[in-house]
Amino acid sequence: MKGKCLCGSIEVVANDHNEVGLCHCSLCRRWSGGPMFAVHCGTEVAFNGGQPARYRSSDWAERGFCPHCGTHLFYHLLPTGEYILPAGLFQKQEFSLTNEIFIDEKPAYYELKNDTRKLTGQQVFEQFAAKD
Repeated sequence: MKGKCLCGSIEVVANDHNEVGLCHCSLCRRWSGGPMFAVHCGTEVAFNGGQPARYRSSDWAERGFCPHCGTHLFYHLLPTGEYILPAGLFQKQEFSLTNEIFIDEKPAYYELKNDTRKLTGQQVFEQFAAKD
């Protein structure tokens, strides 16, 4: 998959994926203006043409964006090195919405009709703890 920021100065390259999940946590909603449409891309992600700016948003993750146009480029899990990329970067890729996390933080002003697997924030953290 190839995508790029709004100004085109940074190209993002990742292996093909066809599943997208939503994150309803308060940080993702503040960052993206709504739920983050997240594509889990593993550790093999390349940024060409320029270096993303990075912001350490928690003890375990950083968020990246284009320093020129501000396009959100990634959520990077520091313990595993995994990159989670916004689906909107990949204009030609087809995705299926499969899951939603932090469903307990989803505001009442929107509701999706998709039949997805849903996890609360506590369930998400329990999954990470089980992998340690």
